[in-house]
Amino acid sequence: MGAMRSIYAMDILQNPHRHAGLTVDILRDIPAPSTDAAAVQALLARCPDAAETEMLKAPGLAKDLKIARLSLKDERGRMGLGSFKALGAAYVIAHSAIIKGEEQSTKTYVTASAGNHGLSVAAGAKAFGAASVIFLSQSVPEAFAQRLIAQGATVERAGATYEQSMSAAQAAAETNGWILLSDSSWPGYSDLSHRLMEGYTVFIAEAERQISAPSHIFLQAGVGGLAGAAAAMARKIWGDTPQIVVVEPLHAPALHSCIQAGDFVAAQGPGSAMGRLDCLEASLIALKGLAKDADVFALISEEEGQAGANFAAAHQMESTPSGAAGLAGLLASSAHRAALKLDAHSHVLVILSEGPE
Repeated sequence: MGAMRSIYAMDILQNPHRHAGLTVDILRDIPAPSTDAAAVQALLARCPDAAETEMLKAPGLAKDLKIARLSLKDERGRMGLGSFKALGAAYVIAHSAIIKGEEQSTKTYVTASAGNHGLSVAAGAKAFGAASVIFLSQSVPEAFAQRLIAQGATVERAGATYEQSMSAAQAAAETNGWILLSDSSWPGYSDLSHRLMEGYTVFIAEAERQISAPSHIFLQAGVGGLAGAAAAMARKIWGDTPQIVVVEPLHAPALHSCIQAGDFVAAQGPGSAMGRLDCLEASLIALKGLAKDADVFALISEEEGQAGANFAAAHQMESTPSGAAGLAGLLASSAHRAALKLDAHSHVLVILSEGPE
């Protein structure tokens, strides 16, 4: 493993915990991912920017990839924020304001972000009159900090990694009485992140109306919020039919490491250029769901991640190595077609989770 791996280096791990899930102590009191998409859609119907996103069809690409159909759920324009993350934190804040009727003007939401989660917190807070403080590690580009500021957020820099910036956000929440709104979950912190992941069920609920049942779904994962919500929803709608493949960076194998160990562990890795996926500790809600729902956990190299973004851009579907990582996993899977049950009859669903930077 490491720098000597070639561009065709994708590793796959068949999930030995499929159906049964993990029964380890740390997950005992952690909720499984929600599949209540109807509740989310009812709330989003009250938002003028919450239009359904497009399902792209790519028959030419499917032919090149030697599969029958390729469907790409295009989250790049979601609610004007450029990412599926618009469905997460902003939904939590909207739920607090509209469903619970809680006054927002006295609230400050705080989080750490390596990307679009922070934008969702900032936009949701701004929409409902709350304040937001977003902690960024030193590696997050200044251009992203300026996008957060434009949404009304206060930006603080802390730490060299996402995990360190999250520790700073937790400390600030405790010190100042702010509301920590993370897209991850850990012992003692799961209620808000459970609702946040519930927001992510929408794109699979929309996909049900847009396509027939896929045979395969390739889902990119950082802490696992997107993948956990999408997999749970896919199992609710399509049962055991789809082969669900979770795609992570080789340099940040948060979920893969847990599945391999049969328990929650913090992964080891040098950091990935797939910035939104550069996470070493899985969300426990996502881990609980994916240990039961996912068939395969795949690791892709940095080169494979970039190849996915390049491929998307070459076909007028500009994204980032993070946003196109599910597609990258499909592109890199040629050596594993038999193990993944990919053939000329396969219908593959992938998610373009964010637009270009």
